[in-house]
Amino acid sequence: MSLGQAIAPHLPYLRRYGRAISGSQQSGDALVAGLLQTLVANPTAVDSSADLRIQLYRMVHDNFGLASEQAAASDEPAAADIAIADARLRRIPSLARQALLLTAVEGFSEDEAGRIIGRDSATVHDLIAQAMDEIERQTRARILIIEDEPIIAMDIEMIVRDLGHDVVAVATTHAEAVNEAQKHKPGLVLADIQLADNSSGIEAVQEILSDVKVPVIFITAFPERLLTGDRPEPAFLLTKPYQPATLRAAISQVLFFDESTVPA
Repeated sequence: MSLGQAIAPHLPYLRRYGRAISGSQQSGDALVAGLLQTLVANPTAVDSSADLRIQLYRMVHDNFGLASEQAAASDEPAAADIAIADARLRRIPSLARQALLLTAVEGFSEDEAGRIIGRDSATVHDLIAQAMDEIERQTRARILIIEDEPIIAMDIEMIVRDLGHDVVAVATTHAEAVNEAQKHKPGLVLADIQLADNSSGIEAVQEILSDVKVPVIFITAFPERLLTGDRPEPAFLLTKPYQPATLRAAISQVLFFDESTVPA
């Protein structure tokens, strides 16, 4: 198998991780593009006999660190998502946030996450606790849930309320979702892509976003369908079945980059 063939299955998830740590599709995809450019120029940058997935995530991690250093050294005004992140990062180290994402969203063990960010597992454990405490302290939101499976909707609602957020409504169809969004103007939307009346959660979200600017987390059993690179894509999505810790981490991470919850 060629290096390109070995890397290809990891690309949607590397892009997801890049977007999550940088806060936008453009910035996250640029991190992965940098990884690919490195490998084209120097295929020996990865060891084919070692764990390829860990090496690829480590390269994205390193690219993010380099991009952050370059942004800090630049005199140019920061992009909106970077400015929001900078306001957050004054209150939480980015390394703690990456440790949280690697374990809760990307599914690495604490030991594997440590190999990616260059820390031991005990330090990763402490970083995760630090990230959760600080991000949850900073961010509170009114959340709209778009989910047609009652048990899943109840589970999501319980997780959201346990985090200290308010659930403004639970919608099960396209029309209901749009109506509830217009009525409540939520600060975050959690959306399935297949709804009760066979309507599309993607289309419902697109209509909602035409009326109000709000961050969205898609929850789907087929994340590859939303990470094609052919159209504007969500910066944040979860794969079903999800773990409660994964959803908690994703909510906290989305709100981390939401300008409406930046502390004064």
